[in-house]
Amino acid sequence: MSMNDYATARARMVHEQLIPRGIKDKRVLEAMSVVPRHLFVEDALQSQAYGDFPLPIGEGQTISQPYIVALMTQALALRGEEKVLEIGTGCGYQAAVLAQLCHKVYTVERIKQLAIRARKTFDRLRYLNIVCRIDDGTLGWPQHAPYDAIIVTAGGPRIPDPLLEQLADPGRLVMPVGDRLSQQLVVLEKRDGECRQQVIEHVRFVSLIGDHGWREL
Repeated sequence: MSMNDYATARARMVHEQLIPRGIKDKRVLEAMSVVPRHLFVEDALQSQAYGDFPLPIGEGQTISQPYIVALMTQALALRGEEKVLEIGTGCGYQAAVLAQLCHKVYTVERIKQLAIRARKTFDRLRYLNIVCRIDDGTLGWPQHAPYDAIIVTAGGPRIPDPLLEQLADPGRLVMPVGDRLSQQLVVLEKRDGECRQQVIEHVRFVSLIGDHGWREL
């Protein structure tokens, strides 16, 4: 596929997958229309990168379908000056979308090979406002807290306490919560010392592994 073909595929993704499902944030739609999703997957899968489904990225992990990336991003209600923590860098696509919409992204990945590959892609595409770390994401990244927004791209049994502690007030957190097979996508808003949650979608993510998540099988 040529660059024009990929651009056409991105536009089709936005107009056929995202807008009809209620993605209304113009900044999110713009970010999804410019981030080259095909460069975050293996060469053999690039022609499928803009399809309405997740794709494998190695190490038993996946890149979420475009709609879920857009939905989680929209739920954070970013305006441009925020400091965002992402748990689960994966291939780096979600972080790249966030980087278009906020001041700085701190992203934590427990699998070294994925983190290294994502960093190379960030450097190649000149995403200079993304900072990476290899660690247990359920512990967050306390050195740079508090965060205006936190996004967790793996499903856990509950929202890890360290992430709640590192979330600013006011702040928003989005995470899949449930069992290993299915989860509810929860949006938590912290305001005036209180936390309120709402469920916005039923989803299925890979497992959040760590001290405050699931144990590795």
